[in-house]
Amino acid sequence: MCGIAGTFAYDRAEPARDPTAELSAVSARMALRGPDGDGLWCAPGGRLGLAHRRLSIIDLDERAAQPMRSADGRLAISFNGEIYNYRALRAELRAEGARFVTESDTEVLLQLYAARGTDMLGALRGMYAFAIWDGARETLLLARDPHGIKPLYYADDGRVLRFASQVKALLAGGGVSRALDPAGLVGLHLFGSVPEPWTLYDGIRALPAGTWLEVDAGGVGEPAHHRSIAALHREAGAAPVPSRHEVREALIDSVRDHMVADVPVGAFLSSGVDSAALVALMAERSPEPVRAITLSFDEFAGTADDEAPLASEVARRYGVEHSVRRVGREELEGDLPAILDAMDQPTIDGINTFFVSKATRELGLKVAVSGLGGDELWGGYPSFAELPRWRRLLAPAARLPALGARARRFGEPWLRLAGLSPKLGGMLELGGSWAGAYLLRRGIFMPWELPEVLGSDVAEEGLERLEPLAHIEAQLEPDPGSDFARVATLESALYMRNQLLRDTDWASMAHSLEVRVPLVDAVLLRAVAGASARGEGKRMLAAAPAQALPATVVDRAKTGFTTPIARWMQRIPELDGWRRVPRLHDAHCHWSRKLVVALATRWIA
Repeated sequence: MCGIAGTFAYDRAEPARDPTAELSAVSARMALRGPDGDGLWCAPGGRLGLAHRRLSIIDLDERAAQPMRSADGRLAISFNGEIYNYRALRAELRAEGARFVTESDTEVLLQLYAARGTDMLGALRGMYAFAIWDGARETLLLARDPHGIKPLYYADDGRVLRFASQVKALLAGGGVSRALDPAGLVGLHLFGSVPEPWTLYDGIRALPAGTWLEVDAGGVGEPAHHRSIAALHREAGAAPVPSRHEVREALIDSVRDHMVADVPVGAFLSSGVDSAALVALMAERSPEPVRAITLSFDEFAGTADDEAPLASEVARRYGVEHSVRRVGREELEGDLPAILDAMDQPTIDGINTFFVSKATRELGLKVAVSGLGGDELWGGYPSFAELPRWRRLLAPAARLPALGARARRFGEPWLRLAGLSPKLGGMLELGGSWAGAYLLRRGIFMPWELPEVLGSDVAEEGLERLEPLAHIEAQLEPDPGSDFARVATLESALYMRNQLLRDTDWASMAHSLEVRVPLVDAVLLRAVAGASARGEGKRMLAAAPAQALPATVVDRAKTGFTTPIARWMQRIPELDGWRRVPRLHDAHCHWSRKLVVALATRWIA
């Protein structure tokens, strides 16, 4: 895991310049992403510069350092992530006559691009964001993995393209405007995180997951898809339904690939099925005892929310070396400045991952496996039942949008008076479509609440630019094919991508820790999605290890990976910005609404 950055002055009218100072500032802001080394390379003439921060995981030799250049000097790469099938790709390339000087996946990417160009992207299994400079063609290629596990942001001022792994790193270079984007602000308040491709800044965009983008003297091209979550689900739905044995083999295959490293690989272990099954499968594959880490909070001791007792039972069952790390409010307050500094964009999640990553790094580990993605893959959220039901029941009302809007406006004051969720007033207006139902299920604020929170002008402009319902609906192109696949696509392409994966990236990188997610894998999705859609869900995952998970784990009520933030934030002055909004003083107000406003207030300030 690493940090990448670069600049490309593609406009020939732009005077040649030395990008070293700017890239050094950008790289320094990402120091924790790569404490094992940093590199910077500029092409002759100064129009192109690449920077890299290295966290050494595969091929620890200095020859594998980046930016890396091809033997003939034509290509250069800066790469963040891991290509898990790089050994198989390396063997293919060798059979075609390629010669290698390192054991790294980075060199495989370079050789693969030289042989196949952008067609290479369909062959990659992994998490990645990379930039490849082709000196012969004078083009820069940016690309990102299908799920969006690794981030990549860019800014184009019409003359120079700048890119980096972090929004804050781009800002640190001094060449990008800090003007806020109303669409990003609106997206934050609607979803609890900023939906890509927007960011909180008008001049910075995220390269969409599963796309590539090419820049040449003619300018910056439009992102082009190489794989999308919707298309992957559509492919899986057209394939034969896999057997239990085939599901197990697919899971073993993913776990085996995600354990490829030249350093020890640990695991996050909660009391849920996802992480427990992965730890069990890892224990089957590892010649040494797996080291697992569980996060526990003082406030949860003795309650159903405490992950530690059941996680310890799982660890004993599979012979895992288990560490439990307790966290209290005092530690949060002490670490809050570091958390807010590491938080690349405001988000209501990630604090839990920050602390479990901190605990993992304290044990000396540089890589950990997470069960993230299991709910999206196996249908573990209430949305898998709720969204199709809402859509069926409320579809007739969706054909009369004016009626729904009038009902919402009439009912809103009464809902507020009764202390009920404002979402209830929007059921007739929104619940009959996939996009509307999803916004109701995942929304923090509703669109009609935003003028009071953000001001009328910002709310109106942001909603017009973002078009939240159209943005949600666009994730379902092409049609995934079934209700289960549609919900899985929405949860993966929106909630998981914009919040869970992004938060895992910044929170783990704050501790120079690489987190791998075997359940977020395009190859696995195609292999098992057909079985997931049949409704057996996590019981198939629980049965996958040779020694199946105990009933205490399988039958446990879902609690999620949470923190006591609702209690903590009431007494933390740095998070009291929510108090400026009258409707948030209601005793029934959910903590997430308060936290969104508190974080937005800090960013705007």
